Amino acid sequence: MEQRSHLLSFPSSCLLLLLLLLPFVSAGSVAAYKNYTVGDSFGWYDNTEKPNLDYQKWADSKNFSLGDFLIFNTNNNHSVVQTYNFTTYKLCDYDNALDNDTIEWSVSDPSNTATTGVTVAVPLLKEGTTYFFSGDYDGDQCKAGQHFKINVTHGRGLPESLKDPSEQAPAPNSPDVSGEDVTPDTIVPANFDNPKDVSDDNEDSGSITLYLNFLNVKLNVILFLVGFFFIF
Repeated sequence: MEQRSHLLSFPSSCLLLLLLLLPFVSAGSVAAYKNYTVGDSFGWYDNTEKPNLDYQKWADSKNFSLGDFLIFNTNNNHSVVQTYNFTTYKLCDYDNALDNDTIEWSVSDPSNTATTGVTVAVPLLKEGTTYFFSGDYDGDQCKAGQHFKINVTHGRGLPESLKDPSEQAPAPNSPDVSGEDVTPDTIVPANFDNPKDVSDDNEDSGSITLYLNFLNVKLNVILFLVGFFFIF
């Protein structure tokens, strides 16, 4: 009888330990939104200025998701062009690009002899392949290594601060467009901020409520196991 009690207490103790550790495992499994500094400490320049830079190698080592930001540290002699159009990217030329698939986030001024530092924050608003390059000097900077592509996954989805208001409140009786290969417009909210490395406030409130309910259930299970342990 004493041996049976020992055998039962061992798995019960293990299960109790797992239940106590589960909140910490669950909490760490949800990734926060991130800021990625392009090129790290080297910044955003072409190979004539920084010969050893390989932006594609840098990008391939990262995992990008919706709501993340790319931070470009450069100067006013370099630009930041974001496009979803492979042809635009391949040609290093956005002159004939469409407004709904290409954005120039910073406009350089090659005629300006005074070089000043520039920091450009670009939010990732669409899933799939996204291309970046510098479009200055007729594409020469792009052809000299100042370009890369990334794949953006869904992750946590867009935070509320980056969502297009029209997506949050769709118009009633809107026509259903299907069967057409249409590139969606890229609409950036007027007052977007760099992401905090935490969840949205709304998401936090819901998560906390669910988490407390979950803890309450686990507490009942723990009390039951403790009682079961002492009985046997």
